[in-house]
Formats: sequence, structure tokens, C-alpha cells
Amino acid sequence: MRVNEQIRYPRIRLISEDSVQVGVVSRDQAMAMAAEAGMDLVEVAPEADPPVCKIMDYTKFKYQKTLRERQARRNQARIDTKEVKFRPGTDEHDYGVKLRSIRKFLEAGDKVKCTLRFRGREMAHQEFGQAILDRVEADLTEIAKVEQPPKLLGRQITMVLAPTPQAIKAGAARKNLPPQDPSLSKMEDRLHVEDDDDDDDDDDNEE
Repeated sequence: MRVNEQIRYPRIRLISEDSVQVGVVSRDQAMAMAAEAGMDLVEVAPEADPPVCKIMDYTKFKYQKTLRERQARRNQARIDTKEVKFRPGTDEHDYGVKLRSIRKFLEAGDKVKCTLRFRGREMAHQEFGQAILDRVEADLTEIAKVEQPPKLLGRQITMVLAPTPQAIKAGAARKNLPPQDPSLSKMEDRLHVEDDDDDDDDDDNEE
């Protein structure tokens, strides 16, 4: 963005400090009008024919632009990836609890990594694990899109879900509801911890 003497075009299309279209004038005439207004001549559309320049307070313009960019960065949503773990034998109750956790994460705008770990001979029946992840995808089809399809890595299958616009909208609406029963959150956290402990025990037993 060129300013004042940096502008070299012989003729430009000028916009006044009040955003009024002045028309095509010479560069020198535009410079004189900017000086008379106590402002700067700023290039705003160099690709136009002729180029467009505007009379403005360039220092104020830069300051306001910096504030807008800072606010935009502050408002930019930070996307985290949460992890929820399953087993081939996850029962209906635990499945429901884990599904609610995934829904909560998606509605908060986070991605979710669904991990299903096999133990010992369970590797011979990987279709059971695949069936659980397929069920998760089907149950959350309105608020989740599959960013990474189920993939087998070692003894576990992973699938990554990303929130849809409907999930974000539902999360925003949910903020106006009464707070969730804290006992439910504690129970969900306990289940995740137990899964982690089971993984550690399995690794020890396999060794």
C-alpha cells in the first residue's frame, strides 16, 4: 500500500475523506487536496484502471487495522482434539456415556479422536471394533463428519470426527440451558481414567 509521494501514477480515481467519489484527477491535484485536508493520499486499489486512491488519516487507519486484526485473532476459535476410548466389549451404559462425551466435545467445536484398543485374542475379531466405530458415526451423523476414516494402527483402530455447523449451533444453544449435573461429568471422567488404567495393565500383561 503506497502513500503520498510513493504514488507515481499520473492520473488516479480519487475518493474523498468523506468517501465521496471525486472522479479521475491528476496525482498532483489529489496530493494538493489531501494536503489541504491535512491528511494523506493512500492507494487502495492499485489493480484498477486507473488506480483508486483515497484521502484519509493513514496513521489512524493503520491503528484501527491493527486493532481489528488483534480482535480477529482473539475471536478465532481454538480447535482441540479430544480422545475418547472404546473396547470391543464396551457395554450399552458405557457406550452411552462416551457418546455424550463425544457430543459435548463436538458441540464445543473440538475434534474427537475415537480410539478402540484390542486386547490379546480380540485382534482375531477386528470386525467387532469396526462395528462400534461405525455405530458412533451413525449415531452422530447430524453433528459430526468423519475427517479420518477408521484406521488400524498396531492394536488399535482410530477414527477422527470433526464438528459440523449443526454441532456448533447446538452447542451455542445449549449454553443457555441449566448447568449439567456435575455427578455425570465426574462419572464420565472416571470412565476415561479407568480406560487409561486398563490400557496400562494390558501393556504390562502383554510384555
